[in-house]
Amino acid sequence: MAISALHDLIAAGESLTLELKKSTAEKDRACRTLCAFANGQGGQVVFGVTPAGKVVGQKVSDRTLEELAQEFQRFEPPLFPQTERVKLPDGLEAMVVRVERASHAPVSFRGVPYERVLNTTRVMPRATYQRLMLESLHATDRWETQPAQGWTVDMLDTREMVLTLEEAIRRGRSEDPGTRDTQGILRGLGLLVQGGLISRAAVALFCKGDIPLPDFPQFKLRLARFKGTERDEFLDNRQFNGNAFDLMRRAERFLIDWLPVASKIVPGQMARVDTPALPTEAVREALANAFIHRDYTSAAGSVGVALYDDRLEIISAGELHFGLTPEMLFQPHESKPWNPWIASVFYRRGLIETWGRGTLKIASLMQEAGLAAPTLKVNADFVTMTFVLPASAALNKQGSRSDETPGKTPGKTPGKTPDLILGWLAKIPGASIPELAQHLGKSESAIERAIRKLRADGKLARIGPAKGGHWQVIK
Repeated sequence: MAISALHDLIAAGESLTLELKKSTAEKDRACRTLCAFANGQGGQVVFGVTPAGKVVGQKVSDRTLEELAQEFQRFEPPLFPQTERVKLPDGLEAMVVRVERASHAPVSFRGVPYERVLNTTRVMPRATYQRLMLESLHATDRWETQPAQGWTVDMLDTREMVLTLEEAIRRGRSEDPGTRDTQGILRGLGLLVQGGLISRAAVALFCKGDIPLPDFPQFKLRLARFKGTERDEFLDNRQFNGNAFDLMRRAERFLIDWLPVASKIVPGQMARVDTPALPTEAVREALANAFIHRDYTSAAGSVGVALYDDRLEIISAGELHFGLTPEMLFQPHESKPWNPWIASVFYRRGLIETWGRGTLKIASLMQEAGLAAPTLKVNADFVTMTFVLPASAALNKQGSRSDETPGKTPGKTPGKTPDLILGWLAKIPGASIPELAQHLGKSESAIERAIRKLRADGKLARIGPAKGGHWQVIK
């Protein structure tokens, strides 16, 4: 390393990833910091520079290097720091010692684990140590890969599995196995373990109705509409148990009922134009992320959707892992889903497009709609993504629709029924006939007649079974 590069490195001072030591006489404290770096984002210790950033150098002999190597042997599991020497004009040297984030964290030095907080090294709290231990076992021994003891294929939703396979084939994300045998579908999705046993991931994705109780009470969704901006009074409060796909549909239907929709008549068009307060695709991506990244190990865990007058919160049990922070998630980052088996099936189903871009996609969709990106907050046991509702989308006790159409008869949507159905299903493909009738102000028989005509005209197709499938608008 050139002297100029050394000056560039130390210019900003000590930080989360940099510590300065006057000499190797402080090697014990330096190794504690290297341990903290390995347990965090990685980092560098520079010898021969004071904490104030003054380059003083030191004499580096073979004995100096031997003593430093001896200290390095006290890391457990072993670390192999990289050392680079920088020659100074006065004949002295500085040394830059670098470590990467350890793939086998937590690392300890002399039997004690350390962590870095801003520019300070401290003993790692027990809770952090336990979390890192869990992450170190993640590749080979995690909740979703364990067999679901006592579970058999007949306890799973066959229609949900077939729908998932057909959607994956349609999107080119799975080969057609030529059979719809449930055991074969699970094998193709990689959800069988240890001699063909059903994995917990398979149960989370495909269990029937309320069957997960009492084995898996954490397969829970909590939905709430609060009056005002605090959790003082409910306007709506629901709880459901079931598989991830069913719970996600229920969350979407709840938001259809309660999220405001601004409506207006556009000159030259017969049908009213409905604009959701929040981009539908962004909210769906956030919901999918909540089910994919949540912690399923706690029986008390759940996914929550809380709607207030001014914001929407989507809450997922667990915390961020692998050193990720809320700030990093809104920048290009490596994808490390906490439940990769579940994430893979969501991807094949088409509920997420690519791994590692979920938060970036959400921010982009919000920006395109002229809205602020959501915020992400991490607490000890859950992660909350908050969408701020635009001021023009104030919610009210009566319902979700904020109409801009003057003189409109309440509960009645103007426009041709087929056009209204196509517009609604383009946004909410999982909507049922009763839901369409309710939201468009039409009778169910009128909705059924219009759907038959749209299918006959090649404008609408049904993907999957009547229950559990969805509509596809053909352009």
